[in-house]
Amino acid sequence: MRAEKFVFPKSSDLSGVKRLIVIGGATATGKTALAIRLAQHFGTEILSADSRQFYREMSIGTAKPAPEELTAVRHHFIDSLSVADDFSVGLFEREALSVLEKIFLEKDVAVLVGGSGLFIRAVCEGLDTFPDVSSETRKMVEAGEQVGGLAWLQNELARRDPDYFQVVDRQNPARLRRALEVCLESGLPYSAFLKNDKKTRHFEPVYILLELPRPELYARIEVRVDAMIAAGLEAEARALLPWRHRPALRTVGYEEWFDFFDGKISRGWAINKIKQHTRNYAKRQATWFRKHGAWQIFHPADWNAILLYVETKLQKQTG
Repeated sequence: MRAEKFVFPKSSDLSGVKRLIVIGGATATGKTALAIRLAQHFGTEILSADSRQFYREMSIGTAKPAPEELTAVRHHFIDSLSVADDFSVGLFEREALSVLEKIFLEKDVAVLVGGSGLFIRAVCEGLDTFPDVSSETRKMVEAGEQVGGLAWLQNELARRDPDYFQVVDRQNPARLRRALEVCLESGLPYSAFLKNDKKTRHFEPVYILLELPRPELYARIEVRVDAMIAAGLEAEARALLPWRHRPALRTVGYEEWFDFFDGKISRGWAINKIKQHTRNYAKRQATWFRKHGAWQIFHPADWNAILLYVETKLQKQTG
């Protein structure tokens, strides 16, 4: 069957079933463009699950949708926070489900897009229940990390929860930090709270994973970072220096500039590090998505194949 001849059932034929089209993938794989095109096709709205695009002060370095893209389709969770705000994946889960509930009052389809796999998983499956972490515990972990860096986080978590340390991404400071905070707050291993019980959702996810051959992806990352530099990423990072220790700023594209401002590395080396770290980050994202979820993989240019898959999936779920 040719994709362009496929006829999607009318909204009145959907029998009240709600669907969430979930678009995941590494950075620079074209998720934003596809999300907008699908949202326009189905006349619906987009929820961003990119945890860095939440913050108003971080625009260039997070590759936010352009103003004309934001006006083409209604987006949620873009520029919704300040870097000074505290936010968590648990809060995102609750707020995203509330937004979806409102969208589904009028529409049968919504779109969720982003490269933050844990945030996507929170919306589609729910998260395990963890104890609240006090500000004192956060400050304790933050102080240890400032002195000992990534190695300190790794060593402390390995000592307190060797089981989780075997499976966690050891190069992801946010993941290590969160697990260690729970260990210190509760006195129990982080892994003791991992039940892996999926929560009931009143919608059906349709998972699309965008992938590119590695040379093509790395070439796109190179072009994207150069465009960010030309757009003023250095100035954006300099303006964020007062908040450099906030969790939102401990990320690729900003930490490298902070090292440059501190005189630790040259400007050219900072730019090279941003490109290298972005490639590393993309590789980690791709690995995570491959391990979690029932994704259907597409090249971002395969619009007809993607549309046919989505429409066929929605029709089958209706039936």
